[in-house]
Amino acid sequence: MGELAQKKQRDSGIELFRIITMLVIVAHHYVVNSGVSTAIFDSGTLSANHIFLMLFGWGGKTGINCFVLITGYFVCKSNITLKKFLKLLLWMYFYKIIFTAIFAFSGYHSYTIKMLIKIALPIASVSKDFGGCYLVFYLFIPFLNILIRSINQKQHILLGILCIAVYTVFALVIPVTFNYVTWFSVIYVIGSYLRLYPQDWFDSKKLWGALAIISVLLSWASVVGLAYITLKWKGEIKYVYYFVNDSNMPLALITAVCTFMYFKNLNIGYHKFINVVAASAFGVLLIHANSDTMRQWLWRDTLNNVGFMETQWVYIHAFGSVIGIYIVCTVIDLARFNLLEKPFFKWYDRKVLK
Repeated sequence: MGELAQKKQRDSGIELFRIITMLVIVAHHYVVNSGVSTAIFDSGTLSANHIFLMLFGWGGKTGINCFVLITGYFVCKSNITLKKFLKLLLWMYFYKIIFTAIFAFSGYHSYTIKMLIKIALPIASVSKDFGGCYLVFYLFIPFLNILIRSINQKQHILLGILCIAVYTVFALVIPVTFNYVTWFSVIYVIGSYLRLYPQDWFDSKKLWGALAIISVLLSWASVVGLAYITLKWKGEIKYVYYFVNDSNMPLALITAVCTFMYFKNLNIGYHKFINVVAASAFGVLLIHANSDTMRQWLWRDTLNNVGFMETQWVYIHAFGSVIGIYIVCTVIDLARFNLLEKPFFKWYDRKVLK
């Protein structure tokens, strides 16, 4: 098998990983954006339903790491152009404008001038707003590429160790000021190393498969164990997800790297359907996590997650909601791409880049 054919197979494995990553993020939002996690702790008990829901929503921050790792792995050998940045910017603004208009004209939500100005800004925060932070991070990629291409392998390793020590190891014992833009740069350093300096053991599917399973099980065990401890000692809900509650925490990072490496080596052959669906993964995020108004409408008013929490239907409701949202959002984003983005950039290439 030729090198290009092997690359296509591996790329399809990574694209499948991109889809799974976004499904995990949507599942996380099912729990944390709906009031379910708060309701579990208000109940003061840990039923089978409660444990299921906490595990169902465990992986949001791990998923963010996975998403950025994919970016670092692919983009470290390419260049960020004005056209690529413009695509990302217009992608984000399209859904901002569309859903703000829908909620306003339907009467579901009213907006003040201050709120509209905030919506008009490309970023809301460089701390926790994933979409806005990813946009800012995108601007850093050309400079990060200059950095990683000008250092040798040893220096690259030392840079990665230093970054992880500061953001992850130190965070276990001392407060660390944290924001997504700088953390994405750390993940980029890791992802780019995996691409630029391949090792024989990087390609071991058995090794990374085993490590992926172990890291996921450890993450789940930490959630369940800390849930029992936290409820017993009347602690805060944030401590339940302590080892995965933000992207820089140890299990969130370790699990992301191990699962990424497994799917990187998963030779499933080239599947156009997988690649097409994966191309809209970021669009799924931009739609279903569009705003606080969207979160209220989707998870609380429409799907009523808390209302299903104590019922026997919670398992069907959780999986059905996440898969259904992913499908609907993908269809919407594919329509946007084919009806708007594709024609616009054909014109852009013809008129602007001629």
